[in-house]
Amino acid sequence: MQKQALVIPKPSRRMGPSYSPLWKRLGKWGGFAMLAMIYFPLIWLILLSISRNPLGGIPGAFSLEHYRALFASSAWHGPMLASLGIGLGVGLICAICATIIGRALPNLQSPGRVIFFFVIPLFVPGMSMGAALFIMARAVLDLKLGFWSVALGHFVWAFPFALLIVLVVTIRFDQRLVEAGRDLGASNWRVFWDIEFPILMPGIVSAALFGFLMSFNELMRSVFLRGTVETMPVWSWIQAAAQQSQVPIIFSLASLVLLITLPLLCGVFWMLFARGDRN
Repeated sequence: MQKQALVIPKPSRRMGPSYSPLWKRLGKWGGFAMLAMIYFPLIWLILLSISRNPLGGIPGAFSLEHYRALFASSAWHGPMLASLGIGLGVGLICAICATIIGRALPNLQSPGRVIFFFVIPLFVPGMSMGAALFIMARAVLDLKLGFWSVALGHFVWAFPFALLIVLVVTIRFDQRLVEAGRDLGASNWRVFWDIEFPILMPGIVSAALFGFLMSFNELMRSVFLRGTVETMPVWSWIQAAAQQSQVPIIFSLASLVLLITLPLLCGVFWMLFARGDRN
């Protein structure tokens, strides 16, 4: 039987570098649209915070009078300190617990099932989880609602996110490095501090930052567990619902928090990941 020669078609000019398939175009413009949806409202918020009439929704007649009113008032100092204190504590505990559990999970025979149970709280509505935690804190733990109950609710909410972040690093961790360190006579603590911790540090720091942010912005669970404690989201929610005149000040406070935290977070992630990639 006569063999047929394999004929390779010549590439079309349309398949050159300048040709962009439809799905690539959709992905490109869809990505730009998503970035616009994320950052345009933030920029608009900052512009409204320096406008004389922010409730109109259109920036104009720029002024810093709302920032002066914000700094002249001390009503938000207590909620801000409460949110910072709870957030720092939750972020630190999330990083520690996520590191301990995240190092152990990849060594289990069926880690997927255990991870599944840790991830389930992410899909539980905040209202349901807040009510359940309220019952547990009051009826089971006999805990007075306040600082510690809010911290407990924030930790339950933030920990699964922190664990997933640490797992991204621990799953790719080469266990042969640990075995080599132990073969050389290093103790478990020395192996962790000299070998594991430098490699896991980006995940640990990211887990702490994410835990802090999840706690700092949490509202739904705080409403059930706050008692007499007012965190920053709770205070902003109460002020916005009770007095329309406080809304411009809330805009200024939200913009100030954004302008402080966003550059800091970008700098931290740049140092952790961009410099690590170069090395």
